[in-house]
Amino acid sequence: MVLWWIGNLLLLLVIAPVVVLLLNRVLRPAFEIKAYADDVLDHGVRLTGTLDSVSRLGKTKELTGVARQNVARYGAALERLL
Repeated sequence: MVLWWIGNLLLLLVIAPVVVLLLNRVLRPAFEIKAYADDVLDHGVRLTGTLDSVSRLGKTKELTGVARQNVARYGAALERLL
């Protein structure tokens, strides 16, 4: 019976704190990883909101090409006047 009590004390005073220490060393990085994953998710969602206008880039390119042609025509007309 005495050995039973010694085993219980050993479990309570040595093994339990070691388990708690090791659990702490595992859980702290796990919670940091979760925070980083939440941050990546938040920024990913924000990024998709800015990508909505990508489909309109073709039209923008077309309009800037037309504007460039008009500026060239205007410059040529000014040159003829002067």
